[in-house]
Amino acid sequence: MVNVLFVCLGNICRSPAAEGMLRALIEREGLIGTVTVDSAATHPFNIGRPPDPRAQAVLHDRGIDIRDFRARQIKETDFRRFDYIIAMDRDNLDDLRHACPADARARLHRLLEFVPDGRQEDVADPYHGRDGDFLVMADQIEIGTRHLLRHIVTHDLRHGAGRSAD
Repeated sequence: MVNVLFVCLGNICRSPAAEGMLRALIEREGLIGTVTVDSAATHPFNIGRPPDPRAQAVLHDRGIDIRDFRARQIKETDFRRFDYIIAMDRDNLDDLRHACPADARARLHRLLEFVPDGRQEDVADPYHGRDGDFLVMADQIEIGTRHLLRHIVTHDLRHGAGRSAD
């Protein structure tokens, strides 16, 4: 089992969108039971809130339902439980590095680092933008999650179970 956690600032736009997209890919690829997915926030602003309606709408248009997801803040135990802790941008990654135990930092990544064309950009934060910014976010996450799953299948599932100690 490989465990993936997506993290953004408030856990109401980018990280729940990534969670929903990766869950859909896992189902489509017949990998249910081999990869688990969750999402969390670096900050407590939105704990218990559902995803932003604009994020829900853009995923709904892609056949993915995230309306039942609820925001939560990352916990200390997450750094041991998850094999991949995926930040949506550099700021989130920096926050995670400060909170993460030194021996678990290899689990920290940015989503778009898995895209093989060398793009090291951040997933755009659409929260203060327009509806079109959510489409950009969704396109970036779709590409990133597809390549992340390919990486997991190639590097983790073909060589045994995930790396978690739990």
